[in-house]
Amino acid sequence: MTERPAYSPGLAHHFETHAQQHRAATLGIWLFLGSEIMLFGGMFMGYTIYRILYATAFEQIAAHTHFWFGTINTALLLTSSLTMAMAVHHARAQNYQKSGRWLVPTAVLGVAFLALKVVEWYLEYRENLVPILGWNFDAHGVAQGPARLFMGFYFVMTGLHAIHLSIGVCLVVGLMVLLRRDKIARENPSKVEIIGLYWHLVDIIWIFAYPIFYLVSA
Repeated sequence: MTERPAYSPGLAHHFETHAQQHRAATLGIWLFLGSEIMLFGGMFMGYTIYRILYATAFEQIAAHTHFWFGTINTALLLTSSLTMAMAVHHARAQNYQKSGRWLVPTAVLGVAFLALKVVEWYLEYRENLVPILGWNFDAHGVAQGPARLFMGFYFVMTGLHAIHLSIGVCLVVGLMVLLRRDKIARENPSKVEIIGLYWHLVDIIWIFAYPIFYLVSA
C-alpha cells in the first residue's frame, strides 16, 4: 500500500493518493450521470410512444413552438460545451488562470440560454399553450388530448432541463470563485473535470430535446 504523504494539497484525508481520489470522483460522477440519463431516458421513451400514437397531432401542435428560440439556444449550448472543454483542457495542464477565463463565457452562455427560455415560456403562456388543469388551454385546432400531451412533455422536460442547467451555472460560478481564490490544488483538477462532465450531459440532453420539440413539424 502506498504510504500517504503527511500533507498533500487537495487530497482528502480518506484517500492515499491524488490518482485514487480522481478515480473515485470520476466513478461517482459517472454513476450520477447514469441516473440522470435514466431519468430523462424514461421521459424520452414516453414521448416516443405517444409520438407514434398521435403523429399527426404532435406535428400540428409542434408548429406552435418557437423554432428560432430553440435554434438559438441550441447554438448557445453547443458553444458553451466548447468553452467548457477548453476550461477542462487548461485545468488538466494545471493552467488554472486560463481555465477560469474559459469558465466565464460558459456561465454567460448558460445564463443567456435560461433568459431566452424564460421569454419563450412567457410567449407560450400568452398563447395559452400551458396545459395546466384550470387554465385556458388553446389547442389551436389540434385535438385537445394529444395537444396537451405534447405541451405537457415540452414543459416538463424543458423545465427539468432548465433546472439542471441552473445548477450547472451555479457550479461553474462557484468553480470560478475557487479558482480565483486559488482554492483548487494544482495536483487535483478533478473538480473542473467533474463539473465539465455534468455540463456536457446537460448540453447533450438538450441536443436530443431540440429536434423532438422544434423539428417535429418540419
